[in-house]
Parts: sequence; C-alpha cells; structure tokens
Amino acid sequence: MGLGVAKTVIKKGLGEVGFNAGGGPINWFPGHMAAATRAIKDRLKLADLVIEVRDACIPISSINHQLQPQLSSKRRVVALNKKDLANPNIIHKWTRYFDSHNQDCMAINAHSKSSVNKLLELVEFKLKEVISREPTLLVLVIGVPNVGKSALINSIHQIASSRFGVQQKMKRATVGPLPGVTQDIAGYKIAHQPSIYVLDTPGVLVPSIPDIETGLKLALAGSVKDSVVGEERIAQYLLAVLNTRGTPLHWKHLNNRRLEGIRYDSKEKHEYNLKDLRPKRRKPPNDSDMLFIEDLVTEVQCALYLTLLEFTGNMEDESDLEGLIEQQFEALQKAFKIPHKASEARMMISKKFLTLFRAGKLGPFILDDVPNANTVS
Repeated sequence: MGLGVAKTVIKKGLGEVGFNAGGGPINWFPGHMAAATRAIKDRLKLADLVIEVRDACIPISSINHQLQPQLSSKRRVVALNKKDLANPNIIHKWTRYFDSHNQDCMAINAHSKSSVNKLLELVEFKLKEVISREPTLLVLVIGVPNVGKSALINSIHQIASSRFGVQQKMKRATVGPLPGVTQDIAGYKIAHQPSIYVLDTPGVLVPSIPDIETGLKLALAGSVKDSVVGEERIAQYLLAVLNTRGTPLHWKHLNNRRLEGIRYDSKEKHEYNLKDLRPKRRKPPNDSDMLFIEDLVTEVQCALYLTLLEFTGNMEDESDLEGLIEQQFEALQKAFKIPHKASEARMMISKKFLTLFRAGKLGPFILDDVPNANTVS
C-alpha cells in the first residue's frame, strides 16, 4: 500500500497549515536561523571540507536545499547520523545510492567513538591533497536542527584530545533535545601539524518547506519543534505511516509470545518517566525501569497490532483510515493508562507515543524512499 492516502488524510487534518517563514498559521523560521544562514554561507567560502550531517531516518527530507548550491562545489562528506535508529536493511541502499552519484557518504552513530573514528579517517583522506599546501584547514559541520551535529562535534573533540594530546581547553558543544540549541558558530581545534579546525554551526532550515509531508517528517524527527506543528498532528502522521506500511502486523512475528499476553512482573511497582529517554536527559535505567519500558512497548505494539488486525475497512479510503487512527488513539490511551477524563488526554498520548518512537523503542525506521538512480540529492 502506498502513502498517498496517508498524505491526503494528514493534509486534510492540517487544513491550510503551511511551512513558511512569514505568513500562514505557523512561523517556524526564527530570526536566529536567518542570521545563522548568512554566517554559514560566509564560512562555506573558507571551508576546505564540509561534513553535511543528515538524519539517517530522513536522508532526503533533512537536506537544507538553500545551502546545496554552495555545497556542490565543495569537498563534502554526507554523514547519515542516528544509524542506530534507521532500518539496517535499507540504510546500505542509501549509501550505495550516494556512492553511485560520486558523493562520499557514511552512516554513523555520533555517540560511538569507533563510528566517528571511521568518519574522521574518511575526512583526513579527503583532505590529503590539501594538507601538503595549506598550514591551516577548516572543516565545517552543517545540518538541519536535531540531526546530531553537536553530539558529533563532542565525539570528534574527545577523540582528538586523546589522539593529539591535551591542547587548549575548549568548551564542548551544547547538546539538547530541542531544535536550534546551538545558536552561535564556534570553532574547535582538533589537530595540529597541520592545524585542523572543526567549525560547528547551528541547525538551520530553509525559510519554506516545499510540501506538508516533508514538514511532517522533519517534525517527527524533531527538527521542527513539536509545538509548531502540534504533537497530535505528528502522532496522526506516524500512525498513518505505520498503518499504510503494515508495520504493526510485523510486530506479531517479532514478539509473538509477548503479543499473546505474556507480561513481565516487576517486583517494584513504579512509573518510569519517558522524558528520560530523550537526548541529554537520559539516565541509566535500572532493571525495573527496563522491564517497565519493555512492558509498555509491548502494550503499545499489541494495541496497534490488534486494531490493525481487526480493521475491516479499506486502507485506501480516507474515512476508513481516519476511523482506524481514531480507534488507535483510544487503544493507546488504555495502553498508556491515561484516565479517560483527562482534559489533555490526546496530548499526553501523542507525547508518550512520539517519545517511544524517537527513542527507537518501536523499531528502526527510514521514512524517506530511496530515489531512482537518475535523481541527485
């Protein structure tokens, strides 16, 4: 089944919402992004190499098209970050796609030193021809908000410190769960002889996003703040995608015994705050926390599996799909044990559901389709 009906349903639900800078019901392009875009363009002229960080779950939707003209003439490595959240059966198709267009690309996990080490090896290889004639080299790290640029910078700095010895003390990049945390452009010296500086940049988006689905994918990935689009709309989009792909039916095969009703009994009866699954706020869960999360995920998967299994409508029909999503909201409310009379019930359901998805608890996903061979991105 295609996503055509899902797009129509979501577009219908969004009404006239548009992702544009100046007008319409939402203004998601803050002033600091406009200023940062100008500063990035200035620094692009000086950069010897660019690491363009994209979200591995949305390799095309996380492009900043406004910067592509300048990037096309630069040495560039596309880093598909968050590969741990992306479908491993599909991510290699993306790297092959970029390779077929003579674009260096690597899937990485910015929190893994071994993964970042491999990226640095590729960067150094690409810079070899420049090292012989330039005493100072500049590497610019760019990307839209929340793709993991600052996490990458921090890992690079840690590796450089151990590789080249203690250098001048540098402030680490600020990492946060909200888009646009890094609002200044700062430089970090990561090597000497020759001196190599990595410049971190704030995440910036284009002033207008061409279509609603791209905007929703960016919102689902956390590149656009939830409050701009609305958690409920994003959750509806996620459910539409899962349903049209038939994903909940696959959970039956992955968790057969658990979906048949087997549950884990924790000696401690407690509530784990799902906010702790978000970046920066993570704290090591104890055994009871892990059991709680595992059991909650099973409840959510079971709720979506059963509602889709019992669905007798036509997935290609807008009204039928809307009705299924409404049933799934009710099922999720029970799974999350949210009181029926809660005034903010749908908001609470949406937040919890999105948190589980973004933390990878519902499985690895890639939302973008690999383009055909003659498309360059």
